[in-house]
Amino acid sequence: MKVIKSVLITQSKPETERSPYEDIIRKYNVKIDFFPFIHIEGIPSLDFRKERISILDHSAVIFTSRNAVDHFFRICNESRVNIPETMKYFCVSESTACYLQRYVLYRKRKIFWGNLTFRELMSVLKKHKGENYLLPCTDIAQPETTGILDEHDIKYTKAPIYKTVCSDLSELKEAKYDILVFFSPSGVKSLLQNFPDFQQNETRIAAFGPATTKAVLDSGLRLDINAPVPHAPSMTTALELYIKEANKKT
Repeated sequence: MKVIKSVLITQSKPETERSPYEDIIRKYNVKIDFFPFIHIEGIPSLDFRKERISILDHSAVIFTSRNAVDHFFRICNESRVNIPETMKYFCVSESTACYLQRYVLYRKRKIFWGNLTFRELMSVLKKHKGENYLLPCTDIAQPETTGILDEHDIKYTKAPIYKTVCSDLSELKEAKYDILVFFSPSGVKSLLQNFPDFQQNETRIAAFGPATTKAVLDSGLRLDINAPVPHAPSMTTALELYIKEANKKT
């Protein structure tokens, strides 16, 4: 395998003080850059109203990300919808639940959360099957999320309130990286939209999650690294294992 000297993560740099990528940089002397291949734009409240979704007809809201939280309350503000204190909030993780403090008085609201994955949140939702849920989401289909809700006969309404947009990657036109790391099908789409003549050659491609893996393969690209898998539950673990093997003779 060709020695790995540079990696491009197609997301923003983590905000945490200590990123697991720093360990890879230090241990293997590789350059790791971050550049978001996609970004989020809010759907205008006027367009949302055309969907004829009444927020107040629902007794609970499901949040799968901080983006969903931000744009839900933006839509409420722009539409002049006053959310009652009786509204319940179900969040995919504790960190998302804590993020709600930006918008609601935390101690006065009924807030529940899961443990990172939506299927784990489902164990909480099943205890509240009598609720009528609103699911703020992106304009792109979310078959994994909605499929789980349908599987358990949860009453819900999809509410597209933001969309995923391909970023302008023109400043990367001359850049060369040994590994490109993708976390969503939209990231793969952005690469090919910005660089329709992209030739993979010796560039390694890493993909996180089955949907991203499928997008890479469907695009005719070669998949070299994927996660999660039993021996590499995270992308950083998968990257480290691959780099360790590729660079072991250096």
